Amino acid sequence: MDALIPFTTSGSLVDLVDKKVLVVLRDGRKLIGVFRSYDQFANFLLESCIERIHFKFEYADKDIGVLLVRGENVVALGEIDLIAEDMVPLQERSWNEVEEKINDDNKRRERDHAIKDKVLGSIGFVNEGREGDAY
Repeated sequence: MDALIPFTTSGSLVDLVDKKVLVVLRDGRKLIGVFRSYDQFANFLLESCIERIHFKFEYADKDIGVLLVRGENVVALGEIDLIAEDMVPLQERSWNEVEEKINDDNKRRERDHAIKDKVLGSIGFVNEGREGDAY
């Protein structure tokens, strides 16, 4: 009966060895690579690793190569379905082009928040809650 209980420790990572994975880090970066090895602290090695950024239906990749990832920095880790990956309707663009679109969108969002905060502040609402250590 005990054999049916799944691993809840780093031992559960054994099924991901030699598979293509997506890793989301605490700072928001997204990494894609082949999961090669891990240790008891869930530190792991990614081979053929790339960093990917997205903006709507566009993406760009930056080649990293081999990367050692510290387990405490990982928010999410999952296997990529190789068949479904080819059916995603994304268009590849240059890194600078996608990064520029992301920066423009962030500036627009900050401007909109400032306007909203000003309007809400004029009628008595206080803006608290955008501070903190959000992922």
